[in-house]
Amino acid sequence: MLMVRSLPGRLALYTAAIVIAVYSAFPIYWMVLSSLRSPEVLLTSTSLIPGPFTTEYYWNLLELTDYPTQFVNSIIVAAVTVVVTMVFSVMIAYAVTRHRVPGKKLIIGAMLYAYMFPPLLIAIPMFSIFAKLGLGDTLTSVIVSHLTLTLPLGVWFLWGFFKSMPFELEEAAMVDGCTRLGAFLRVVLPLSLPGLITVAIFSFLLSWTDYTYALIMIGSDANKTVPVGLASMIGSFDLRWGEIMAGSTLIALPLFAAFAMLSQYFIQGLGAGAVKG
Repeated sequence: MLMVRSLPGRLALYTAAIVIAVYSAFPIYWMVLSSLRSPEVLLTSTSLIPGPFTTEYYWNLLELTDYPTQFVNSIIVAAVTVVVTMVFSVMIAYAVTRHRVPGKKLIIGAMLYAYMFPPLLIAIPMFSIFAKLGLGDTLTSVIVSHLTLTLPLGVWFLWGFFKSMPFELEEAAMVDGCTRLGAFLRVVLPLSLPGLITVAIFSFLLSWTDYTYALIMIGSDANKTVPVGLASMIGSFDLRWGEIMAGSTLIALPLFAAFAMLSQYFIQGLGAGAVKG
């Protein structure tokens, strides 16, 4: 009887899940489909069935635009942002959970509060600072700007992981002959792997898709990142929808690859962070 009563509820749940999945995936499907449609049907056909296919937009994007350079710039910015975020997030989060740091809760709260500021509100004064330091129109300025988004999030997330991890585990490793650093590297970091991967994915996602900071910090075509480069294709008299869709598809590919390879750790990190934080 319980199974019969719960059947309508389960059907409603599955139906809602399918609707949400389709609603979320349809823009991505339409983007990929549009990037492969031939020019004569791109703006005239609304069919959901793929075909006829062409790779013309991808070749135009790679051969006639600065997209390859912009893609490399985005890779550099995102990779450096992830590495710096991981190193400093681990150091700060571990320090405030394992050492007597005066006002450590205030430090964590202030970093989380800083994360809530709109990027545009911070970008303009940061641009002035970088211009005075001679770092205007450089990838360094974009990387430092992205750290204002990724570093507070990384510290707050890992703080929850380290705080819930018993210090007795490290003490046991040190009793067995490990140094404090050895216990950290052999015990703490492996147990925090889901959280570390989650922070890395979030940092990469925020840096890879950022438009506001890159638009304000970068002025030359040689230093543009992919989101800014794609936006510059939208002109008053020329709108290259095919190339824009192809570029957007290429932007999404690294994200798809990261989630496909690390989804298990990512889900574990989100669940553990939600409970432990």
